[in-house]
Amino acid sequence: MELVRKWVQVIFGLLTNANWAFPFTRSIYQGPLKVLCAPGLNCYSCPAATTYCPIGSLQNILGGIRISLANSQYFFGLSVIGGMGVLGAMFGRMICGWACPFGFIQELLHKIPSRKFFIPRPLNYGKYVMLLGVVILMPLVLVDEFGGSSPWFCKLICPAGTLEAGLPMLLLQPNLVNTIGLLFYNKLTILILIIVWSVIASRPFCRTICPLGGFYALLNRFRLVKLTLDSTRCTNCKACHHVCPMEVKFNENPDDPECISCMACMHRACKFEAISIEIGGIPLKSSSRAKGRAPREDAAAIH
Repeated sequence: MELVRKWVQVIFGLLTNANWAFPFTRSIYQGPLKVLCAPGLNCYSCPAATTYCPIGSLQNILGGIRISLANSQYFFGLSVIGGMGVLGAMFGRMICGWACPFGFIQELLHKIPSRKFFIPRPLNYGKYVMLLGVVILMPLVLVDEFGGSSPWFCKLICPAGTLEAGLPMLLLQPNLVNTIGLLFYNKLTILILIIVWSVIASRPFCRTICPLGGFYALLNRFRLVKLTLDSTRCTNCKACHHVCPMEVKFNENPDDPECISCMACMHRACKFEAISIEIGGIPLKSSSRAKGRAPREDAAAIH
């Protein structure tokens, strides 16, 4: 299953970055596909990107809301908010584990041999601070004399934008070097820190900073496709704790907002068929690996 997930991540990365002509055009794609919402964090300004970033678009909507109201324009990009809501309601943070290019990059970085560290659980609340404070409130409050604002998360923080858009555009258009300032060096520093952190800890950006992950996490409990726990089969062996890239203790909290449904707990850890995938409230049977004996008998044999 892990190999399948990797291939799905690669395919989604290619689909949302399908403008393979960018080395020749040396510009950002502006074609008809740019009206589509990317499920994961994928920078709009990446020269290969064929879709828009939901977080960047949400900030632009909020940043221009005063100007829209002043001009009696009462539409606020409901397709963006609706797209995020539909994706979140269907899959929640499963998108982070299966369809986000920057999440995939962090997973690859974590495979680099090094000493590994845990991330303190309280740091996970950082992504909600980013979502509420930087993505939502700052565009609404920090406005210029015309009533407009900026996509502050993209402008000040987003390491995905620096990696996927900022650095490639500098290579494609060297004259942009003359426009580099303090903001770029600040974002470059953040990117380097995230890269180093991703080597020694699993998915640190997803867990502590990413506002899109924070949005999906709010819907994780209510999503259509989710992993579910059969408490009658669970022996509390805690094997699922040791394989989760998000440090979720699945047997204690199956609806943990950090769960990205990578299915490592189901296929690599649980020997008692206690974990299965559920679609619309209908559980699908997990792979059989414990036939012939009751879960408690298996647990007794282990202990």
